[in-house]
Amino acid sequence: MKKTMPTMKDVAQEAGVALGTVSKVFNGIPVGESYRIKVEAAAKKLGYEVNQYARGLRAGTTSTIALILPHVDHPFFSTLAQYICEALLQRSYRMLLYVTAAQPEAERECLGMVRQNKVDGVIALTYNQLEVVEGLPFVSIDRCLGPDIPCVASDNYTGGRLAAEKLLELGCVHPAFLRVGSPNLSETDKRGDGFESLCRAKQVPYEMLRLDDGAEDILFHEFFRSHMEDGKLSIDGIFCSTDLLACRIRTMLENLGIRVPEDVQIIGFDGIRQFGTGSLYCSTIIQPVRKIAETCVDLLLAKNRSNIPALVCLPVSYASGGTTNG
Repeated sequence: MKKTMPTMKDVAQEAGVALGTVSKVFNGIPVGESYRIKVEAAAKKLGYEVNQYARGLRAGTTSTIALILPHVDHPFFSTLAQYICEALLQRSYRMLLYVTAAQPEAERECLGMVRQNKVDGVIALTYNQLEVVEGLPFVSIDRCLGPDIPCVASDNYTGGRLAAEKLLELGCVHPAFLRVGSPNLSETDKRGDGFESLCRAKQVPYEMLRLDDGAEDILFHEFFRSHMEDGKLSIDGIFCSTDLLACRIRTMLENLGIRVPEDVQIIGFDGIRQFGTGSLYCSTIIQPVRKIAETCVDLLLAKNRSNIPALVCLPVSYASGGTTNG
């Protein structure tokens, strides 16, 4: 027959003490040292473990936070998850990770699972608009979900301006902004807005191409061919909305016989580093990922949520990574 798990009553009998004494030991309430030693020895002998989750439910808290992400195979998302986990552990909280593949239905199902798992709050980076669980602390990353839900993001607008300014500083005279992303509005759309604003302020001719997720390479090839004459691309600088897109565009250009950075300089956005070496994949606008994670946790666990800002923008910086001349 299957052996049943030991209970607190079993521990009390083994230790020769009252059940209330066992309860006090496991809940951190002071008891005589001899009683504590007896209880802990009995628990160890019987293999008894305190059910922290059940204890939390009785107390109205589980010390568990749900993190909803679209992917974890992307370095930015995996790094973000790691830093959020570390920030929660420092506060004695656990993390439940839900991965949705950016599917709207999967994101909605995650919120249903969140209700069932009785978490104390949610941090989410979603590609779609969500109906947030009422009364549950919630922090969004990169997407404003409502006036009462704080959103944490990098300063995407300034990042776009910084990228354009750097390309011009490095000698580009005809830059372009390329973007692939969700059709739903988010803070990341401001990267292109910042780029365009700087180009207009400097009265520099520029190009813009914004595509939705899933766009095929042929659309970029058509864009490049429309700006080529005698095998030379008129665009000499490109700001990509992500590092992943920057790497993708670099490969396309090199397949067309266009050298990077000799013929075209490229700047991405994220600050993703290669495994093992820590080198950047491209010149990039670096997001403060650890600070994003820590800010999300601070806002979510704040005791007084009445003064929490609707949007927190964190500063970004530029770093050269081999796809520019500096």
